This record gives sequence, C-alpha cells and structure tokens, in this order.
Amino acid sequence: MTKLAPYNATWEALFPTPTVEFWFDFASNYSYLSVMRIEAAAIRQGVRIVWKPFLLGPIFQSLGWSNSPFMLQKAKGDYMWHDIARECHKIGVPWVRPSTFPRASVLPLRVALLGADRPWIGAFCQRIMLRNFAQDHDIHTPEAVREELTALGLPASAILAEALSDANKLSLREQTHAAQIRGIFGAPTFFVGDAMFWGNDRLDDALACASALQSNPYPPYPG
Repeated sequence: MTKLAPYNATWEALFPTPTVEFWFDFASNYSYLSVMRIEAAAIRQGVRIVWKPFLLGPIFQSLGWSNSPFMLQKAKGDYMWHDIARECHKIGVPWVRPSTFPRASVLPLRVALLGADRPWIGAFCQRIMLRNFAQDHDIHTPEAVREELTALGLPASAILAEALSDANKLSLREQTHAAQIRGIFGAPTFFVGDAMFWGNDRLDDALACASALQSNPYPPYPG
C-alpha cells in the first residue's frame, strides 16, 4: 500500500509558489482593470504576483508612436472609452473618464518600483489607479503621491526621498528597457516563464497557466 510522506518544510524550496509577472503603467486604463482585481484573483488560484511597473511612453516611442494608440487612432479611441466603461461595470469598479489621458505617471511608478516586494504594493497601486480613473485627479505630483502613501499609514517623506534618488530613477529606466527586451508592446502584460499574455482580458489565462504548473507538494513514497 502506498503511503503519503508526512509534510516536510524543506519541500517548500522544491515546489515554489507559481508566479505571474505583472507589467503595468499607471497611465494605462486597461492596467487599471487588472490592478483592481489581480490580487484577489491570484489568491484564488494560489499564484504569487511579481509587480513590474514600467513606462509605456518609451515603448510607444520605440514603435514610432508619439502618443497612446488610443489617441492616435480615433476609431480605436472611441471604442476604448465605451469598452472600458463596460468592463469597469462588469467587475464592479468605479470609472470616470479622465480629463487628461494619458496622465504622467513617472513618480508613482518610481514608488511602485520601490514597493514591488513590500506588503503595501497592491493597496498603493489600487489607490493610484482609483485616483486617476475614478477620481480624475493628477497622480504624478509629490503632493498626490504623498497623500496616498499617508492614507496607507506609510512614511511618505522617506519613501518619496528614496523614490527620487538617482539610483531608483535609473532602476525604472532599466526596468523599462527590460520590458523592451522582453518584447512588451503594451500594458498590462503578464508573463508565466517566457509565455506572454497581453491585455486585461488575458489576466485569468495567465493565472490559470501559472496555477497549472504547480506541482504536488506531497509526493508519495514507497514504504
């Protein structure tokens, strides 16, 4: 008769939690949808999120675009405004069409880069996205970012000082360059290993892919 081995904590290193890389920009309206639902969806699938803030602007410039394709192509932009309102209603998040689109997002992205491995990253990203796409407020000023950090009970001055350091500015440029190397052309983009999933409507597919890679942490042994 096959017996199950008793749980051994050392197995955790052999069977790591599956991960999804989440590449996003606070200026991206479809990233808004993903930011607002990714943590809860990942918990349901038993998947860990690796937060990857980056700047879309340089990506668009490398493709020869001076602005968001939603602004450069009127038909696509008109469709997007209807679609995003419909999707927000579907998942139950508030929506106000921003008076400025796309908004400058460099400073909150620098903060998100600092917080990518910290417990407050999800809550911070949600607050910044709500500020942009539900409240129609600026997100790039120190005052705006300070307000959201303070609301979370975080040391806003210290975090902003670190975010504005030369080292962190360079880190965001390097992360954006890494996005270009990975072949990212829009946001949100998700990676499971080398497999790319583009767009908010592929979030669930990316999570399901990562979850399917989960190995059995309780292997049988002969006894």
